[in-house]
Amino acid sequence: MKLHFKQFSAQGTPLLVMHGLFGSLGNWSWQCRQLSKHFAVYGLDLRNHGTSPHSDEMDYPHMADDVLEFMDDHGIARAHLLGHSMGGKVAMQVALSAPERVDHLVVADIAPVTYGGEHDNIFAGLLAINLDTLQSRTEADHLLAPCEPDELVRQFLLTNLMKNPEGGFHWRINLPVLQNNYERLREKPAATGPFQGPTLFVKGALSNYITEQHRNDILARFPHARTKVIMHTGHWLHAEKPETFHRIVLQFLKPDAP
Repeated sequence: MKLHFKQFSAQGTPLLVMHGLFGSLGNWSWQCRQLSKHFAVYGLDLRNHGTSPHSDEMDYPHMADDVLEFMDDHGIARAHLLGHSMGGKVAMQVALSAPERVDHLVVADIAPVTYGGEHDNIFAGLLAINLDTLQSRTEADHLLAPCEPDELVRQFLLTNLMKNPEGGFHWRINLPVLQNNYERLREKPAATGPFQGPTLFVKGALSNYITEQHRNDILARFPHARTKVIMHTGHWLHAEKPETFHRIVLQFLKPDAP
């Protein structure tokens, strides 16, 4: 699959940035611009997200293959990988299945484990919005509120609600396929590895996506992994504390950077 992407710079070691579930490369624009001062940064829209193609196949081996195909198409032999949440699992899958293609690995607030149904309410809320009768984004926000009380999360989710030129709305994400394959997206990366390269897990202190109970799972697949915690920050750590997150990533990938 040919992923949609944006190249933020052409100088330095390639760095591929991958968003989370319901996201797009646009959610990472600030981080990509900052990192582009030091790396050849590519922001990717993963399959069924953003403006990348849709497919009925949605699991980590397929998404990792998409990333490797992107690297082949752009002549990238090796790259740093940075992924958040679902994108972090994609990055882990690439590192475990094709370790020779990965230099440094940065995983933002996700562990190589199988999770519960944290997004079930969100799927229910999004699918309950009748696009045939929807009049405005404000109405969509009100309809979504009972399932997702956090206004910032709702606004993030509704970046996927697109207005049609002839009127009405459509979802940019492939919502039915994401729901049908959600069990696969909750799973841990399929490959066993281990990946022996430098690895950094960045955790939001207020998030429970990485816990002490995940330590053995992380080290079994990423024996050289280190963990950094950003205090007073939840799952959206790159947006909640952007400068702190950027500094941690840059220090890991390029310790001699000014």
